[in-house]
Amino acid sequence: MKYSLYICAVLVMALSCASGQMVSSHTPTAIGSEVTPLASAAGIQVTGKPVVRVNGVALTDRDLVREMFALFPYAKLHNGFPKEQEPAIRSGALEMIIFEELVYQDAVRHKMTIAPQRLDKEETKFKRQFGTQAEYNQFLASEMDGSKAKLRQAMKRSLLIEALLNTEVDAKSAVSLSEARAYYNTHPKAFEHGENVFIQTISIIPPANANQETLKEARKRAENVLQQAKATKTYKEFGLLAEQQSDDDYHVSMGDHKAADSKKLPPEIVNAARAMKIDQVSDLIQLGSAYTIFRLNGHVMPGKVTFEEIKKELIPNLQKEKYEKLRVALGKRLRQNAKIEKL
Repeated sequence: MKYSLYICAVLVMALSCASGQMVSSHTPTAIGSEVTPLASAAGIQVTGKPVVRVNGVALTDRDLVREMFALFPYAKLHNGFPKEQEPAIRSGALEMIIFEELVYQDAVRHKMTIAPQRLDKEETKFKRQFGTQAEYNQFLASEMDGSKAKLRQAMKRSLLIEALLNTEVDAKSAVSLSEARAYYNTHPKAFEHGENVFIQTISIIPPANANQETLKEARKRAENVLQQAKATKTYKEFGLLAEQQSDDDYHVSMGDHKAADSKKLPPEIVNAARAMKIDQVSDLIQLGSAYTIFRLNGHVMPGKVTFEEIKKELIPNLQKEKYEKLRVALGKRLRQNAKIEKL
């Protein structure tokens, strides 16, 4: 889990430099002058005022809002943050910019460096994000006070944060095959499963309180769809029919329920599935006033997933868990002697 350094993102971080201080290095979702419209779209007035000081370094409301958009990138589409979620998003964003500043300061304290050649490479990448030299120059003038040095400092800050996290978190979060196997062996219950069926459904559902005539029409329609379903030969053919004819919510995903726990399905469907072969289409099943047809794509009896079956999924999951524990531990260590003033 690396901090991306596509410098189209890194540059925007430097937008709100206050008294020469660089801003949060977390990758925002917009570049250049789009940041202000984003803040406006969220109904948040951005003034550049400090919201927190980390060991005397001020981070501003621009940093905070940018991080909020990084955490909730759909805010622009939704014309702002959901009111019920905004406090949590704001709190999470504030903690993130504090964490990043602490990481940056720790990198400086350890005298970590970034080679000039690496900075040159990142600057070149960033310039490619602009259509013309004039657009790039305009960005420098409006967001960096025309200073390439300021731009490079913003890049350097982000690269230092990434470098320290690579050393303290990424490199230490690797999980070997033997570690994954040990976890598998010591957590046997986690890999047990019940009976699962893999089905696609087509459901004909009459309106609530339908009269007898409407119920008869639903039955007739279901019988007609059943004939079409029986004629399908593949997952795709059945799925396309489900998209066209099914009234249940699964029609938007070709009727696919993926792995369905037999305990959560109607007994009529489970009993029918147990008597069917893979790729077979069921007969018409009545569930109350509704009718269901399903295609059986797979059937797994209760058992335990083998290590070979799960290792490709298990290793990255364990790495993510280990990464987060290391990141949290790093944050706690950096906070121990830090002076953090929320304004």
